[in-house]
Amino acid sequence: MSQAVSGTTQAPAFPQARTCPYEAPAGYRELAATGPLSRVTLFDGREVWFVTGYAEARALLADPRLSSDRTRPGYPIVAPRFRASVARKLVLIGMDPPAHNAHRRLLNPYFSLRSVRELRPMVERVVERYLDHLESLPQPADLVSAFAIPVPSMVMSEVLGLDERDLDFFQDASRRLLHATTEQDSQQAGGELSGYLDRLVTLRRKESGPGLVGLLAPEVERGELTQVEAVQIALVLLIAGHDTTASTIALSVITLLQHPEKLAAFRADPDLLPGAVEELVRLLAVTDLAGARVAVADIEIEGRTIRAGEGVLISATVANRDETVHENPDEIRLDRNSRNHIGFGYGIHQCLGQNLARIELQVALSRLFQRLPGLRLAEPAESLSYRAPGTGTVQGVNHLPVRW
Repeated sequence: MSQAVSGTTQAPAFPQARTCPYEAPAGYRELAATGPLSRVTLFDGREVWFVTGYAEARALLADPRLSSDRTRPGYPIVAPRFRASVARKLVLIGMDPPAHNAHRRLLNPYFSLRSVRELRPMVERVVERYLDHLESLPQPADLVSAFAIPVPSMVMSEVLGLDERDLDFFQDASRRLLHATTEQDSQQAGGELSGYLDRLVTLRRKESGPGLVGLLAPEVERGELTQVEAVQIALVLLIAGHDTTASTIALSVITLLQHPEKLAAFRADPDLLPGAVEELVRLLAVTDLAGARVAVADIEIEGRTIRAGEGVLISATVANRDETVHENPDEIRLDRNSRNHIGFGYGIHQCLGQNLARIELQVALSRLFQRLPGLRLAEPAESLSYRAPGTGTVQGVNHLPVRW
């Protein structure tokens, strides 16, 4: 427990680590039991609002009185690495209308369901490539480094039009950025990624090229985007597009292996696949948060007042388990067929790449268990090393030794 800034109350620390891949930390459950809004304390001692009710979460995610601008005073910084300038001024996820709307309109067609479906053959090729690689390794093999990370990394490299020869660099720099525990380490890794993307955008302004960077560069030439904005868009998509998907793949594998009857149904009925992925996204909620915001005006909700300037954290982990929305919410039901979770967020900042993420998860999980029917954990789930809360709120395992 951490002492609140006001000195009048105590609020538990946020974020907290999971001890089970598919269960919320016990401290979050205790907060939810007290009501849909409570308080938590961040690493720097600041106390902020913590929203665990589903209805309240959706209402606040759609409320224009909450800002996503990370540079605003009072914005809740959940880990030291987010103090780095490379993480503070971000397009899309860290921007409010009208600028956010303009960038979103520019990118929406590329990530529409129709456009993403055209990418499925590419996703399938990538998955098969890394399954071949996984099968070539001595057992036990680490599913995280051999499959869960490189699949979405390679997919995003293809989407952005990056040189495949730079994949190792991107995986290393992204890992250092996402696992950084200090502002300096975050800035160093983020700066390396930004520098590379800046050079690539400059090149594509002179010579046409593939992927989304090849589409953004002409927008810079026409004055519709600045060079900085184009680089930040590519950086946000590169990071957000592979880290959360990689973590979901790994935690989904653990969850299914820990529930063999569910895995048997998953394997037996291909029609379950889309709904099963939705259920895993709902249950796992690897980002932990559906949104981090700061109030720009007072907001009255559920008998509480969120004051202007106060930080607000909206929990996907707990809100997705609201029993008023999902019957027996802690139970894994692969046939639940419910897409009203907030695992991809809600409102204007709902995940831009959610359609692509769904296809990646569907292909990766279905093919993994088809190709390796004997897949099993090489060590007890209880002994796995989970990502430390000091790096932020994305949940995951550092390694996942498996046999088949």
